[in-house]
Amino acid sequence: MKKIINKLTFSLLLSTIFAGELELGSSIPLANIKMMDISGKMISLNDVKMENGLLVNFSCNTCPWVVAWQNRYNSLAEESNKNKIGFITVNPNTRIRDRGEGLSDMREFAKKYNHDFLYALDKEAKLATAFGATKTPHIYLFNGEGKLVYRGAIDDNARKPKKVKNKYLSNAINAVANGKNINLAETKALGCAIKFAKK
Repeated sequence: MKKIINKLTFSLLLSTIFAGELELGSSIPLANIKMMDISGKMISLNDVKMENGLLVNFSCNTCPWVVAWQNRYNSLAEESNKNKIGFITVNPNTRIRDRGEGLSDMREFAKKYNHDFLYALDKEAKLATAFGATKTPHIYLFNGEGKLVYRGAIDDNARKPKKVKNKYLSNAINAVANGKNINLAETKALGCAIKFAKK
C-alpha cells in the first residue's frame, strides 16, 4: 500500500512539474514556421528533421546553466547527426534581445564556443510558447514519425561533466536511433526562465 501511495505521489509531482508542456506523443508544433539562423538562412524544424527524428534545444547566451552545458552541445549535435536525428538550438529570449540575446549576440556566442550546429532566433517566442518550454536549456526529442519521445534536461550534472551519472539525452538519442523504448522519457528541465515578452 505504501508503495502505491509513493507512486501516486510521484505521478502527481510529475504532472505538476510538466503541466502546460507539450505532451509525450505529440507532433512537432509549428514545424513549418521559418526562423533566422545565425548563418542568415531561414529554416524550419521540418527542414532540420532527419530520418530518425529531430532534437530541439531551447537555449540562449546569457544563462549560467546554458554556459555550464556548452561544452556538451557540440558532442550532442554530432551524436544526433550520426544517428540521423536533426539538431537545432533555438533562442526564445524575446524580452531581452537588446541585452545579449539578439542575432549578433548569438553569432558571437556560437563563435566563442565553436558551435557546429544550427542556432535560430525564435523571434516572438512562438515556438517556445507552442512547446510549453519554460527554461534554457530545455530539450525536446522527436522520433522519425515526428512524435515527442523525450523532454527535459541534458543530463544530471550541469556544473561537473565528469560527475554525470545519468546521460538522459544521450540515452534517449541512442534509444530512438535503435528503435528502442526510452527508459526515462521525462526529466525536469534545469535552467533559467525563458524571458518571454511582457503582455
